[in-house]
Amino acid sequence: MSIVTVQLGQCGNQIGHEVFSALCSDIRGTHGLCSKSENQSYQDSCKERFFCEEESAVPVARAVLVDMEPKVISQTLSMAARSGHWKYSSHSHFCQKQGSGNNWANGYCVHGPRHKEAIMNLVQKEAEKCDRLGGFVTIMSMAGGTGSGLGAFVTQCLRDAFPTSFMLNHVIWPYGTGEVIVQNYNSVLTLSHLYHSSDALLVHENDVIHKICAQLMNIKQISFRDVNQVIAHQLGSVFQPTHTAGEGSGYSRNPLGDLMEALVPHPEFRMLGLRNIPQMPENSLPYSTFSWPGLIKHLRQMLIANAQMEEGIDWQVRPPCPGSSIPSTIKPLHFNTSIANLVILRGKDVHSVDLGSFQDPSLYTSWLNPQDAFKAWKTPRAFNKYEKSASLVSNSQFLLKPLDSIVGKAWNMFASKAYLHQYTKFGIQEEDFLDCFTTLEQVISSYTNL
Repeated sequence: MSIVTVQLGQCGNQIGHEVFSALCSDIRGTHGLCSKSENQSYQDSCKERFFCEEESAVPVARAVLVDMEPKVISQTLSMAARSGHWKYSSHSHFCQKQGSGNNWANGYCVHGPRHKEAIMNLVQKEAEKCDRLGGFVTIMSMAGGTGSGLGAFVTQCLRDAFPTSFMLNHVIWPYGTGEVIVQNYNSVLTLSHLYHSSDALLVHENDVIHKICAQLMNIKQISFRDVNQVIAHQLGSVFQPTHTAGEGSGYSRNPLGDLMEALVPHPEFRMLGLRNIPQMPENSLPYSTFSWPGLIKHLRQMLIANAQMEEGIDWQVRPPCPGSSIPSTIKPLHFNTSIANLVILRGKDVHSVDLGSFQDPSLYTSWLNPQDAFKAWKTPRAFNKYEKSASLVSNSQFLLKPLDSIVGKAWNMFASKAYLHQYTKFGIQEEDFLDCFTTLEQVISSYTNL
């Protein structure tokens, strides 16, 4: 099944470009470490998912690019075309001359309704090119105006137009120190609207990726492109083909459906976090060796201690003892409870890996059977030059702290009516804000009580 990607705003378009580049360089690589036939079916499966073959020999990304100013889209289109390995379709982008000025209400109430028809026509055309449409992935940031406001509007339109398709919103969480003065407002409005129309939200935090660039990739002057490449690598490690049902079952045909089935057992819990190990500069790879037990041990501790990368994990955090009927309010400090986890293994000897430690009932909430709450996908095909790599997609308390912090900051501004006039002039009223706060308070409370 094919996935149509909708890239929204500056951030969405820049990350989308890096994602397609990463997917393309991975399928072109000769570092597969697997049989020829395995490699061939992996490449075919990836192409069917993310690219369509047109008359030219170059694969064309199944993507729609949307922004309210032309600069980023024209850069993105020309960079893809210059690579010579893949390109965007020349008819699947939409841009205007004026931006959204970092104002969510401008994107949602003005640009959205005004350009709905043109944008949805492009999406419809992309969807019709798919033999079988598996669903949509939107890529957007929460802090600005176009990605967040227009992104939330487009997500609702997609939900109305394709009610049975899967929808995953990939959302970039803003830097805590602040990119935009009203980023907390924009984030609260975005998250609460997406919660109503999306199947799941896969979140990357800028602060975390920045730390990975500095500490693991050893990059001295970190640019947005460096950050985006790490995000693209992590997304690729999830969305490239895998066997979801054991060896010999062929590659999964319905990646978004499988992801939702594995990770979203209840509509109240839709926030997914992503961890990927190992991560290091490419020139260090030839000198590094990894064992599966070591990688799995690190990944599990990253999960329970809510660590964002393999350096600096708190190894003191332990799951609560089984059988102890402690109420959830006095659980061990910093312990991260999960609803569902998915581990994706790629590379050598994957089928002999023992993942029993992820099926420990004490990691999960009491109302789900651990057998249902944990899934593993595997493929012997290595990913992006890593001989062995493991990813964890987790529906857990990963995002509680940042979510609580953003809602708290936005509420403080709202209580003193700061900048509200910037939103009311475009049609977002105080009641709308209050509805959004209520939605997110409910999400925080649900995750806290796991």
